[in-house]
Amino acid sequence: MRHVAALAGVGIKTVSRVMNDEPGVSESTRQRVLGASQQLNYQLDMAAGSLRRAGRQTLSIGLLLPSVANPFSSEIHRALEDTLTARGIAVFAASLDDDPEREKSLVAAFLGRRVDGLVLTPIAKSQSYVIPEHSRDLPMVFIDREPVGIEADAVVTDNAVGAARAAEHLIAHGHTKLAYLGDRTDIQTARERRRGFMEELGRAGVATSTVPVREGLHNEESSCLAALELLTSEDPPSAIFSSQNLITFGAMRALKQLGASRRVALVGFDDFTLADMMDPGITVIAQHPERIGKLAAERLLARIDGDSSPARTYIVPSELIQRGSGELPPVS
Repeated sequence: MRHVAALAGVGIKTVSRVMNDEPGVSESTRQRVLGASQQLNYQLDMAAGSLRRAGRQTLSIGLLLPSVANPFSSEIHRALEDTLTARGIAVFAASLDDDPEREKSLVAAFLGRRVDGLVLTPIAKSQSYVIPEHSRDLPMVFIDREPVGIEADAVVTDNAVGAARAAEHLIAHGHTKLAYLGDRTDIQTARERRRGFMEELGRAGVATSTVPVREGLHNEESSCLAALELLTSEDPPSAIFSSQNLITFGAMRALKQLGASRRVALVGFDDFTLADMMDPGITVIAQHPERIGKLAAERLLARIDGDSSPARTYIVPSELIQRGSGELPPVS
């Protein structure tokens, strides 16, 4: 704050008023202070009063997930919480809604509160904007998606391998007319799942140019509409691969509306509660969010405790769980 005051040519109290958005400061002075703070990469310390404890730690970490409402995200949250609370560390979570600008603003908000580390599912094209903090030894672990523009630990699923396993499974049950329902193409995991699925089809001799692909599906509603369009076309698929749990929900709804749940095979990426209670049960490529969350927490604690080894990407294998929907044969 003293450095900002000196650069802006004002007193420390004026800097405090501007950073806390208090009245009594002229607009020209406010702009000088804000410009100086940006130039010096200064962020208001919301937790200054708590930094008197040993080690100047706040005993808190920031967790940024695509959506805390998504079952996959909530399981990661719980696994992290179980591991970190044992060390007396609080977990503050926020939803990114897969919005790059929201990612940056929420990261800044957590840094302003001086969290002891960040666990982040990135969506922005590059995470290089956090290099200044990371270079000052702020521990960071990325989950589900690998970071771009920065070297940091990451814990991810074998997305391409899992999607390839789904394609192999459907082909093994006689399907050659398959359809792919995918998430937004700016999401790293969505691109990897499509790549794995299509490459496996190609290896099996299925002409990928004939495979209908519907992408940009980010919720149940859009996925249901896409599945209905495919299933009511002149040449409908005999099997569907849905590349994310909310997309699977949409595909399930479409199949139910058409009375096709036992005629069209379905394999979804991501497991979910009560998948085995459907009729038929839903075959999935299951990720293991509890393992991802636990490993991410362990890596973050290691970094907080001084581990300075090179950054690594840790891959948690997925698993094919057969429940019936993915084992349906093609209907002649």
